[in-house]
Amino acid sequence: MLFEPRSGRLAAWGNALLAGLVSPDEAVLSIVGEDSVHRVAGLPGEAEPVGLTLALGRLRALGASGLRIALPAPGHPLGLSGPPEFNARALEAEEAVVCVGAALGLVPEVAEAGPAGDVHVSVVWHCLPVREAPPADVPSLGEAERELAEALREATVVLTRLDVAGSGPVAEAALSAYRARAEAGPSDKALAPGYPARAVRVLSLAQRVDLMVSLAYESGHGGAVSSSEMAARAEALRPVERVARRALVAAYNSAVEERLR
Repeated sequence: MLFEPRSGRLAAWGNALLAGLVSPDEAVLSIVGEDSVHRVAGLPGEAEPVGLTLALGRLRALGASGLRIALPAPGHPLGLSGPPEFNARALEAEEAVVCVGAALGLVPEVAEAGPAGDVHVSVVWHCLPVREAPPADVPSLGEAERELAEALREATVVLTRLDVAGSGPVAEAALSAYRARAEAGPSDKALAPGYPARAVRVLSLAQRVDLMVSLAYESGHGGAVSSSEMAARAEALRPVERVARRALVAAYNSAVEERLR
């Protein structure tokens, strides 16, 4: 399954709503997706958690003109701008949404309940103060696309060599992702209305690269049986994973960046 962060759905459809391109009902349904319910806690002027429709309207009234995402990892505060308290919460959740035009950010807390096969997922977005400053380490769409192509090409060479006869699951996933760069066409459902076609293309490739990295970590050693080969695999994957996260953020943030230009 391709990676779609909840922060990405909230930012994409929130941006479409703020731009007047979709209705509140359409935006909320798309943000919630397969989850049971989303609510926002800590919103200024609200003592209790509120639904997404009210929350998005309140953020607009507070000055929010757009939404960006952050996908931080240890040592890489991607998309964050502070303060430390918000960054720490976002790093723990591995994602966040930052408002443009209002010094507020949203960090998801996900809860699951119910037996296997009938799990209900609820999400509480915690609204916290943020520092109004440029987000950390976010590339342009053009930079992200070039970085993805280069990193994927280099990783494919390494991973193919490390899997036996180039037929291991990691090499196959890498080759599939690499070919998808030329073969995959834009999908209307990949992003909300208002996003440039290039963002759809970058998001699609970044998701495939992220899937490739996940398969590599989950598949164990594959054909890389020596410790040096396993270290080489990890070394090949590390920059690819970083580039894929940068590209995801660039794609989801592009609607805001287009408007700011």
